[in-house]
Amino acid sequence: LQDPEMASVKLEDCNQTLELNVIIKDEEEEEKIGTSITHTGEKPYSCSECEKSFKRSTALKIHQRTHTGERPYSCSECAKCFTTSTSLKCHQRTHTGEKPYSCSACGASFSHLQSLKYHELKHTGEKSHHCPHCEEIFPLPSKLKIHLKIHTGEKPYSCSDCGASFSRLGTLKQHERIHTGEKPYSCSDCVKCFTTSTELKVHQRTHTGEKPYSCSDCGARFSQLGNLKQHERIHTGEKPYSCPDCVKCFTTITELIVHQRTHTGEKPYSCSVCGASFSRLGTLKQHERIHTGEKPYFCSDCGKSFSQLGHLKRHERIHTEVKPYSCSDCVKCFKTSTELKVHHGTHTGEKPYSCSDCVKCFTTSTELKVHQRTHTGEKPYFCSDCGARFSRLGTLKQHERTHTGVNKLN
Repeated sequence: LQDPEMASVKLEDCNQTLELNVIIKDEEEEEKIGTSITHTGEKPYSCSECEKSFKRSTALKIHQRTHTGERPYSCSECAKCFTTSTSLKCHQRTHTGEKPYSCSACGASFSHLQSLKYHELKHTGEKSHHCPHCEEIFPLPSKLKIHLKIHTGEKPYSCSDCGASFSRLGTLKQHERIHTGEKPYSCSDCVKCFTTSTELKVHQRTHTGEKPYSCSDCGARFSQLGNLKQHERIHTGEKPYSCPDCVKCFTTITELIVHQRTHTGEKPYSCSVCGASFSRLGTLKQHERIHTGEKPYFCSDCGKSFSQLGHLKRHERIHTEVKPYSCSDCVKCFKTSTELKVHHGTHTGEKPYSCSDCVKCFTTSTELKVHQRTHTGEKPYFCSDCGARFSRLGTLKQHERTHTGVNKLN
């Protein structure tokens, strides 16, 4: 061949040979001759990342973009990019409103050929590929074959590093990146890289602002399906994650993991200044403001600032005199749930928080935490003037007045 873009295709079938010289301009042009290329069903082009094979080199090239994240075709109307010119062309119909595919039975029109094919099944009664074990339906037998492994439990692909097994080779390839640290999918808008193309796609929504998942109850929108599912539990009240150590249940697995630290005593987050450790990252962030002096929350009535939002909310009740927490045993009301809980202990005598180092018990976890410092010697609060350290914030405040000359009673 003289022209490097010329493809000489030999079709051998029924004892005859037909030679076609075709100028392949892009993926769409080669797709047009795809049905004529192989009568044998041979798929000589295989992907090095997963188990898929293809009849044509161009089809392999398009497929490989699912691994690399490359999207060379961009829409001139919006910021979206696509892996193939065909996908771009289909997308552009959302702007033009073009629906070139119409149903011969009822006249309904569609922007995608596949949408028409699915629609036509309603008229013909033709069934797609049904799973014999559940109600799932699949458009292709290959998709059904992959799905069936869920029921059979077949996991023929195993990891040589940790022994984990998988039903798909592609899933194994993704898993192996945990061990290798490989992150082949990079964001074109920032420096972040990801293990899978799905993770990259979800991340890109932080740049585009796309939120394709909406709540049918309140209309709230989300960039991730998992976030929508969590949100929907606000409406349903579902709490599917239960603690094996107590009766508490939680809406998300993250909430359960954090809660379980109250049983295990695990405190994975530590302060780089004083070494104090915490079970929650948010609690560490609040604690660090003790050292930095940051108080980002301001009272709109008096201008006083606070390091924690909860402290601001509690302070604001000074101005409103609102006491939303009422005792069920007497007429007293309180500004915070903690105050009510402490008060309630005067009726029940309950002190559920016990010290593991001595016999003392306490009404609140905060009281226990402060008490435990008498055993550990921890003094997380220090004076910025002289460096003296204290186990209680109140004691530090009293000490600071020795430098300012302010009377304690004031």
